[in-house]
Amino acid sequence: MYSPTDPRAALASAPPAAGTTPAVSYPADYVTFRDAAPAATDAEGSRHWYARGQNFVVAYSDCAGAMRLRRVSQPDEWLLLLPGAQTSARITAGGQVASTEGYCLAVIPPGASEIEVTGRGQVVRIFSSNAADLCALAINAGSYDHEHRTVAPLRPWPAAADGPRIRVYSLDVRRADGRLGRIWRCSTLMVNMSFPIEGPRDQTKLSPHSHADFEQGSLVVAGEYVHHIRWPWTPDRRTWREDEHEVCGSPSLAVIPPPAIHTSQAIGPGTNHLIDIFAPPRRDFSDRPGWVLNAADYPAPPAAG
Repeated sequence: MYSPTDPRAALASAPPAAGTTPAVSYPADYVTFRDAAPAATDAEGSRHWYARGQNFVVAYSDCAGAMRLRRVSQPDEWLLLLPGAQTSARITAGGQVASTEGYCLAVIPPGASEIEVTGRGQVVRIFSSNAADLCALAINAGSYDHEHRTVAPLRPWPAAADGPRIRVYSLDVRRADGRLGRIWRCSTLMVNMSFPIEGPRDQTKLSPHSHADFEQGSLVVAGEYVHHIRWPWTPDRRTWREDEHEVCGSPSLAVIPPPAIHTSQAIGPGTNHLIDIFAPPRRDFSDRPGWVLNAADYPAPPAAG
């Protein structure tokens, strides 16, 4: 259920048919990166952590001033996010070189790539779960020793019409009435860069909702949030789970499994910023005109009919 002022109130939705509630349920995952030992610390002092969902993996790095990130044989496209203006990057991939200031999102083509980052700040890389080597490094890798049967398989969307290449998008996008956040997609991933919230979220305008068959990663890059989660009951009492109201600071990742009802509430007194991650891209967001800011680059698959 959304507030009438929430753009998602316009999304088409239907209650699940009788008897379709999954017979199994899976817990949410909460990873606060700096509470765990980094998977790696490089010679310059930059630290790197990993956390995953079933269909995606997030690499979170604290850049100490300069660092180099390499992929040798990445099987598909991935996303580089520089959430702050204090960092810049030189990207080499697919026979191209691109330089960018911070506060941007870049799509990196498959194959070999090298990212040279300058400046102190957050660096986020998001991959599909086809990056098996990175999934194995995840703090919560054990949560996915067995496939979550409620999550739809990872099936890539159509490739960009002009082929794989480095694509850089500025995060400096104005709000627009009726449009949700700032959404971009590639062939395997979608991110919704919500606009930062100053101070706590209005508790009378939360947005509890559920997804039928896809998981949501909620990456907190600033401030503090409560992830409110409720699982539907099934006929089997053994599958029931208690409601959760998990407080997560930054940087952290919550992975919310379907069909749990959920909403995230900013509670920090300063700037709060949350980024939602989906793999593959969401059809309902993509069907809304103007919501996906790079829809012209990446065609959506034909509608099922």
